[in-house]
Amino acid sequence: MKKVTIADVAQHANVSKSTVSQYLNNRFDYMREETKNRIEESIKELGYRPNIVARSLKQKSTTTIGVIVANILHTFSTQVIRAIEDTCQEAEFHTIVCNADDDPDKERKYIEMLRAKQVDGIILLPTGDNAALYNEMLTEGYPIVFVDRTVPDVAIPSMLLDNEKASGMGIQHFIDRGYTKIGIITNVIRNVTPRMERITGYKNTMNANGLDIREDYIKSLEVSRIREGVHELLSLDDPPEAILAGNDLTLIEILKYVKENHVKVPEDLAIIGIDDVSFAGFYEPGLTIVAQPTFEIGKKAAEFLLNKIQKKEDQDEGLVFRFDPKLIIRESC
Repeated sequence: MKKVTIADVAQHANVSKSTVSQYLNNRFDYMREETKNRIEESIKELGYRPNIVARSLKQKSTTTIGVIVANILHTFSTQVIRAIEDTCQEAEFHTIVCNADDDPDKERKYIEMLRAKQVDGIILLPTGDNAALYNEMLTEGYPIVFVDRTVPDVAIPSMLLDNEKASGMGIQHFIDRGYTKIGIITNVIRNVTPRMERITGYKNTMNANGLDIREDYIKSLEVSRIREGVHELLSLDDPPEAILAGNDLTLIEILKYVKENHVKVPEDLAIIGIDDVSFAGFYEPGLTIVAQPTFEIGKKAAEFLLNKIQKKEDQDEGLVFRFDPKLIIRESC
């Protein structure tokens, strides 16, 4: 079938091509209602579909951004994506979502693919191992924003949780409830910001309360080994009474171990998790959580990137926006 063009629509509606173009770009200031209706009917009858590629070349914008998350299985990632998509939808921008699986090579290929598709900017939860590529985009003035992580020697704006405060908040709650033997388990994903800062917050809070820091109470493990790590902790001669889970996937693995081994919460082991999970309120017992304001983080990242793309305001590079955690107290400690 012959491809229907703007000229075909204009001829069918008995208007000029520029009038059809104004209609397609929602510029109705000087357009009569009857003209709008004729163009709309012509588009329907002819089955016209705008050529997005041609329009983007003319306007020098695809009105599309890319979002590359480190691991889409995290509750944090999916909620941030939703907030970004909502914010972009309001601004009439589209989103392309990619999952890097914490793999630097996969991340690099996605960045190259998105830029080849001429997306106007990228929101990235960085693996941290493509610093040269990040700095190359920064030097070019390409709009990019980090979420959840910062990267040493890369001055790209980043939106993330106050991780030290988050883990400190969980540890302090344990201490306030009378626990002194407290462990922490995090994912081992190289030297990414959240893991390192949450361990720092754990240590600082223990020190501030005059409690000993035992290195055998601190574990950074692959997700597949977390249950094994819990078993090692609880098999120590002097095991911890409480464990802080560094994120949602870690929490889920700890809960699997608890169920499989008939460990009573909180009688045998107290648990707090960082990152809210959908089942925290109806799990038995209810899980005490240190929650991230995920929707605020995603919204801020999208707004910041859109402002850079649309050059609405000057924004300093290298800014780090920290968001406050919230302690949701339930019955798991």
